[in-house]
Amino acid sequence: MSTDRPDGEAATAPEEEPAHDSGSAAEERPAPAGAASGADAAGPDGGAASGPETGEPVAGGAGEPGEPGRADEPGGAESDTEDAGGPGDGAGPGAGGPEPTGGATEPGTAGTQAAAGAGEARTGAGEARTGAGEARPGSGESRSGGASAEGAGAASGTAAGAPAGPGAPQGAPRGGRSAAAEALAAAVRAVERGERPAASFFTERSGPGPAAPAARPAAAPPRPPAGPAPAGAAPTGPAPAPGGGTVAAPASGARRAGGRAALADAAGVREVLAAGGAPEQLAVPVAEALGERAAAALREDPWQLLGVPRVRPEQADSFARALLGPECGPGDERRAQALVRWLLTRAALEGHTALPAGTVRRALADRAVPDPDEALRAAVGAGDVLVFQDALDRLPGARPAGPDADEEAPAVRVLLGLDRFALAEESLADGLARLVNTAVDPGTAAVPADGADERGGPEGAAGADPAGAQAAAWEAAAAASGSPSAAELIRAAAGHGLVAHSGGEAARAEPVALVAAARAMGLRAYLAAHSEDGRRRLAAALAAASAGGGDGGPAAGDLPDPAAVTVAGLLSGGQGPGRDAEGALAVDLVAVVDAPQLDVETAAMLVESLPDGARLVLSGDPGVLWSAGPGRVFADLLAARCCPQVVSRTPDPGPIGELVSGIGVGELTEVAAPGREVVTVPVRDAGEAVHRTVQLVADSVPRVIGVPAGEVQVITVGHGGAAGTRVLNRALKERLNPGPGRFGGFDPGDRVVHVPAPGHVLPGTVVSADAEGLRLDCAGTRLVVPREEVPDGVRHGWAITAHQAAGQRWPAAVVVLPGDAAAGLTRSWVYTAFGRAERHLSVVHGAGEALPRAVAQVPAKERTTRLRSLLEAQGPLAG
Repeated sequence: MSTDRPDGEAATAPEEEPAHDSGSAAEERPAPAGAASGADAAGPDGGAASGPETGEPVAGGAGEPGEPGRADEPGGAESDTEDAGGPGDGAGPGAGGPEPTGGATEPGTAGTQAAAGAGEARTGAGEARTGAGEARPGSGESRSGGASAEGAGAASGTAAGAPAGPGAPQGAPRGGRSAAAEALAAAVRAVERGERPAASFFTERSGPGPAAPAARPAAAPPRPPAGPAPAGAAPTGPAPAPGGGTVAAPASGARRAGGRAALADAAGVREVLAAGGAPEQLAVPVAEALGERAAAALREDPWQLLGVPRVRPEQADSFARALLGPECGPGDERRAQALVRWLLTRAALEGHTALPAGTVRRALADRAVPDPDEALRAAVGAGDVLVFQDALDRLPGARPAGPDADEEAPAVRVLLGLDRFALAEESLADGLARLVNTAVDPGTAAVPADGADERGGPEGAAGADPAGAQAAAWEAAAAASGSPSAAELIRAAAGHGLVAHSGGEAARAEPVALVAAARAMGLRAYLAAHSEDGRRRLAAALAAASAGGGDGGPAAGDLPDPAAVTVAGLLSGGQGPGRDAEGALAVDLVAVVDAPQLDVETAAMLVESLPDGARLVLSGDPGVLWSAGPGRVFADLLAARCCPQVVSRTPDPGPIGELVSGIGVGELTEVAAPGREVVTVPVRDAGEAVHRTVQLVADSVPRVIGVPAGEVQVITVGHGGAAGTRVLNRALKERLNPGPGRFGGFDPGDRVVHVPAPGHVLPGTVVSADAEGLRLDCAGTRLVVPREEVPDGVRHGWAITAHQAAGQRWPAAVVVLPGDAAAGLTRSWVYTAFGRAERHLSVVHGAGEALPRAVAQVPAKERTTRLRSLLEAQGPLAG
């Protein structure tokens, strides 16, 4: 990589910068207009510090590690997946699961409420499927029959509690509280700072408080989680309104699902919160999370407050003691069960679908639970969590047992998980097996004729051609594809119900060729992308392929082919063919091109929605960041080797393609960039990083590369810190669109990102605002974000995180790596961020040796999942 700026001026070498906590995505708020900018308005040629010019890709010493804000990974899960989809971004999930005392950044997500109704599979939960042995779950609903532990009986039940939301609260408000409540709040802060143990809440007596109940009431019945909804539950963007009008942005899931009935008890909830010294602002979230009897449930079990997003255990302990008085203790059964649910919910936000029992046990001990084993037994017995056993010889890196193996060594690991994700993984595994086993033999299937009825498809044509006719049609399509990898993919899809396809950006042409060939044969075939940007690019490519090749050009992208959809739009019915009379999608073949972005719930919903005999191709780049939601569906499918796998041999072109391909194999090498396609700008500290970033976006890249500032995307590691999205967006707004922020921190012309569902980001521009809400222009589609949705659903978008950028590309990208970014860097993060650029990539580099070290030694942040074991347990699949 070149180390000078695009305009040719040498940049200075980086030096170490103090680490800082960048915060969580959930804490990000629109910056007030006029905030101090981190960069001045100097041109790219001014103010450059002198220093030797180097030709090395990495200059300077290792940056000091920090806590990058977790927005990029699943909300917090890696925080691997920058924000679970929310506007924020952060660092990814650790392999061992969250440790309460480790100070892990709590991931944030814009929409932590469940999305109801959209994308409901088939005709609803509980409809039994013949041959599959399960009911089709609706959006987030439990499957009938429960789940059983693999290799052992699993305690079944419904997980209670709502996922802990993004980001820890900033400390309880003090206004209007009693002296006792103030003292407890101070104690909470002391515990959070490590100045006193958690158990001290219960060993110290305080002044008079609410009398404890004479007898301990039974725990409130389990309630459905109100946490992150499946990413596919709501469309990533609005469908165009008839006549080009304005459409309303999808309402958040919690407001749809909770309804007004749940909020009717908000007044009673406020009374309970006041009695416990908690802020009344929690009343609506508590009512949404706990339902119509929220006040009574909270009074009976104060630790249910942990089911509300952003509430931490120390705060719930303070609240419980204020309500229950001196008899409240750390061993309270209700507290232990609430902590178990909170730990597993937080793990889900970090990308895990389950946690090892030992990890949960240690975390409970750190939270002063006197008997963690008994707490786990109680939680399992109450149905709060499910227990699973995975054979150790199926885990990655496991060695086969030899004759000298220790006979007493355990052969399984015990996992704990919430039933929501357990059922999703089991439903997904069963659904994938169903697709494999119901695949249609192309030698005997019918080729649909024009005018086929609504059911159409492989078995819906009026009559069957002679044996082998369809096989010949598939073979002819493969021969005409013009690419060996595309031909291999077409042949694999012709004879199998499930195919995995992997490759880089250029390899996306291969599933496009497959869908074009299938549509030419009369099959109902669709391409599904993760983002609206991906959908438009697929539409242009499909239009070109269907026309016999050539460059589709910008005009093709302006008129999306109906066969190009987003996964969320396909599931919700806003895009694609809709569903047939049985509730299944009216499709014969679906190729998902951003498969690594599928979380386990969305993938399960998609597979459950496909009819028997349909073909599913999961295509993607294994090197990119995993999904914002729980699971690692594509990686587990590849590891299980339960279906044909086609590895593309089509390389990504140009210097950027060469650089990213090297990163994919753990090598950060200097590439020749004669047209300044790749430029490294070394910086000494975060302030200079912000300054150089603004210069690049506002002046250097438009002037030297010819890419307008509106088409340059800034990508950074987290939301917080001195060079996170918040600071960068303030500086970029000050330079590119200064204004007072009259619409809740926004002005007309502001570049923003809207998050209609967790894990999905829709770029747009602010048009205006009125009583209805904030009006946005998202790639030509006008939509209105309701006023109450704006604080959590819209953020400035000049700078975003890598997880927010996944599935999208821009003509130019500026990747900012401040000195404290080391803790958030992985090979997959760097691969994803660098790969978002099409024509030009600038790297504002202050991370020193942390960058090449991450590329070489830190492939990805691990997640604990069960899908691979479930697929392998089914044995070799037919088809």
